[in-house]
Amino acid sequence: MRSYAVHVHPLGADSRDDPLIYQEDDAVFSVRVEDSMSGAYLFLSSASQESSEVRYLRADEPEAEATLFAPRRPGVIYSLEHHGDDFLVLTNEDALNFKLLAVPIADRAGAKSREVIAHRDEALLEHVEPFAGQLLISGREDGLRRLWIHDLATGETRPLGFDEPIHSVWSADNREFHTANAVIGYTSFVTPPSFFELDLGTGERTLLKREEVVGGHDPDDYVSERVEATVPDGACIPISLVRRRDAPPGPRPLLLRGYGAYGISADPRFARNALSLIDRGVTYAIAHVRGGQELGRAWYEDGKLLHKKNTFSDFIACAETLIDAGYTTPDQLVANGGSAGGLLMGAVANSRPDLFRAIVAEVPFVDVIRVMLDPSLPLTTGEFVEWGDPRDPAFYDYIHSYSPYDNVSDQAYPHLFITAGLEDDQVPYWQPAKWTAKLRAVKCDQNLLLLRTNLGAGHRGDSGFYEAQREVASTYAFILLALGLNALE
Repeated sequence: MRSYAVHVHPLGADSRDDPLIYQEDDAVFSVRVEDSMSGAYLFLSSASQESSEVRYLRADEPEAEATLFAPRRPGVIYSLEHHGDDFLVLTNEDALNFKLLAVPIADRAGAKSREVIAHRDEALLEHVEPFAGQLLISGREDGLRRLWIHDLATGETRPLGFDEPIHSVWSADNREFHTANAVIGYTSFVTPPSFFELDLGTGERTLLKREEVVGGHDPDDYVSERVEATVPDGACIPISLVRRRDAPPGPRPLLLRGYGAYGISADPRFARNALSLIDRGVTYAIAHVRGGQELGRAWYEDGKLLHKKNTFSDFIACAETLIDAGYTTPDQLVANGGSAGGLLMGAVANSRPDLFRAIVAEVPFVDVIRVMLDPSLPLTTGEFVEWGDPRDPAFYDYIHSYSPYDNVSDQAYPHLFITAGLEDDQVPYWQPAKWTAKLRAVKCDQNLLLLRTNLGAGHRGDSGFYEAQREVASTYAFILLALGLNALE
């Protein structure tokens, strides 16, 4: 379950004889291979959630020994790209939200490195894509994905602006180094995925393609907005919402989604399937809780290890804010999350069941102590940097205090819909199964408690289009049933 080795395969040869280029023996680290945008170099990156190191070799000499750029150090993450005589180094060393350096290839020790883009507290740099005359920089600012163009001749860095206040933008599949244009992707709660040709010199954009919505779609029928929930430690948690413009005023049914782990951000994208709920009067919302990286690296650091409970309290604060502001009521509010987001669902179900009409927990990671105490299970060792090693008493006590399975109690719970996959090798089916069994044994209410185990699916559910849509339909049917809405209208 871990990519750990890099081989070279000569075409036509027996793969059993492929030369080994690099092997990563630390179970916390995984390896990936990338080519530089220029096509001149190959990069062998070995990384965990909090440390990395990169080896490089010429792309025309793939069987040569790879050269280590800089050894791994705790807390230091870096990646490489190539432009001209320099390696471009994106690093968080003395720069929590990362900075970009240019290091002469002939001086990889970095004594002559120069700063290309400085660290900023308010913006996270995530990726650099070099072109002949410009750099296309991907990152985050104000809780949204951003793109910046850096002109190598002038040193100017300028952002790309968009009209919609809530959106998501990214660099698409660009493979040509010597070009004045790039392709970028764009979407929002109301705009389907769209692709533009970007003039790297002027910043002008030309629409190339916008995905069709079968049955028709008018963006003017919907309105999106962002509100904030303030938690006791002073953090402001963004909440992105979308609803029909003609939805009646006052509290209405609302689906609140959350994740909050691994630095994975929940971006406001076009929710094609969710239109089925939104068109029935349900407000669709995302709580951008800590543990993700929406507001920078610190947002992630404040939602992991011994700060993990911030993720749960953030989500609860978002639910309370939406209720207090009149968007919904506890009797109209449904929470939804999967995998590590399913852990979030389990934690809030235990601590604040009164806030929700129903909770949907998809392939939920709910038996945290049991899994993290067994390094023989796939992925466990690599997860120590996210959750902590419970063989340390401090981590054991902390994890045990929130682990959903271990904190089920004899109280009333909302309607619950729990899913599992028999072939799931990330959250094995027995986790949601034993959590369901314990809930059934001790909860003191007559609300629905359903477990759906897909006997042919893994962590991401059914792989076929129609099969996947049927899974979504069953989840939405449960939500509509719990809310008392007619699924046939």
